[in-house]
Amino acid sequence: MAVNTIHMIERLSKLPALADIPRKQLRWLLDNGEVHSVEDGTTFRGTGEELIGLFLLISGRFSVRVNQGGVEREIREVTSGGVTGYLPYSRMTAPRGYVVADGPVEFLFIRLDDITEMTRECYDFTAICVHEMIDRARVFKSDDKRQEKMAALGRLSAGLAHELNNPASAAGRAARELDTARKELVAATRELGVASLEGKPLEALRSLESVAQKPPGKPLSPLGRAELEERVIEWLDEKKIDTHLAYPLVESGITVVELDAAAPAFGAVQLPVALRYLGANQTVRGLIDDISSATDRIHTLVAAVKKHTHMDRSSAAEQTRLHEHLADTVTLMSAKAALKGVSVEVRVEADLPPIEASVADLNQVWMHLVDNAIDAVGESGRITIDAERDRNSVVVRIVDNGPGIPKENQEHVFEPFFTTKDVGAGRGLGLDIVRSVILSHRGTVDVTSVPGRTEFRVSLPACGFEGQGG
Repeated sequence: MAVNTIHMIERLSKLPALADIPRKQLRWLLDNGEVHSVEDGTTFRGTGEELIGLFLLISGRFSVRVNQGGVEREIREVTSGGVTGYLPYSRMTAPRGYVVADGPVEFLFIRLDDITEMTRECYDFTAICVHEMIDRARVFKSDDKRQEKMAALGRLSAGLAHELNNPASAAGRAARELDTARKELVAATRELGVASLEGKPLEALRSLESVAQKPPGKPLSPLGRAELEERVIEWLDEKKIDTHLAYPLVESGITVVELDAAAPAFGAVQLPVALRYLGANQTVRGLIDDISSATDRIHTLVAAVKKHTHMDRSSAAEQTRLHEHLADTVTLMSAKAALKGVSVEVRVEADLPPIEASVADLNQVWMHLVDNAIDAVGESGRITIDAERDRNSVVVRIVDNGPGIPKENQEHVFEPFFTTKDVGAGRGLGLDIVRSVILSHRGTVDVTSVPGRTEFRVSLPACGFEGQGG
């Protein structure tokens, strides 16, 4: 045995991670491996789609990194005595990331072709590799689940931004128009004061105002509204009154019938003044209603996000009822559904019993299942969400009318990293998260699928019947 080999065995045996490895096995590693020294920043990547071999770090530090969306992230480190690359008995055939030297690094490299013999000749070292493989799998899975949660949060944020943009834009537009409308109302009110309406003209004005103050009736169709507006335009034109008043008058519920009844009470000068005032008043009222509706919608969306993420409470399990959380999920996914023209209906049985759950975790389940269903159906597809009691359980069924899941894939859909989506469109962890969450709540989840009907069935124990779900 050469002096440098003896020296290297001594160095390896002094590493805490390798202290219990028999020297015979260390010698085998040195005789069959290659010792390399590399400088800071040296990067090792798999050849094509395959791992190139096993790295045993002698000194220095390796960082294992991934590149996701153009952003480089370190997900684990390897220090002296640690191993990385291909590990014995691992099912990972393609590299999940790449190895970078952080500073000068010295390492022993075992080629892929020698790994099988290494497992026979170096039992104790192989055991270390297997433990490292388990730890690595745990790190990768934890990171993948974190990334899946971040991706879900990204989808939620994108949908929420789209949903908030509409009411926010409407409120801003109405607010900008409100100042102009206010000035017009002030001018119309002054003109009305100059007209000094008394007696029958004042009664006629109050009669028209009472029409405008009535609660709105059944909404008119666009065609019906256009017909009413056209008749009022003709009526105003005959009276030589500004026809732009037709829209706010019809909006306030005033039609030709009310105008014909009130007009005889006014003088020739008083009538246009009174109608201008009514139109200006309705314009201001309409803009205020628009702002109120928009801000109500924003409040609803924010409340839905708050409840969906459960940001105002701890993640501990608590008694909860499902109807609000299912409805909130649909609200938050409505933008994505609307873009595809997908209809989503929620039907919850009356007096559904509560369940014991971590609401934030359970809401991830509904988000993943509804999101997958929207992806699965084509344009103008249909999704129904039913929740009902089934003996001692609460059962939620999410059904879509998409093309279905091929029979050979149905038994694999809950496996981690399994996905039928296009490359880059899915990480294959959404349904794994669904299964993990449901199992942690002592529930069950399964799927049945044929073309035109795919049903995910989630069963959770109702309060008072824990452990008896299904």
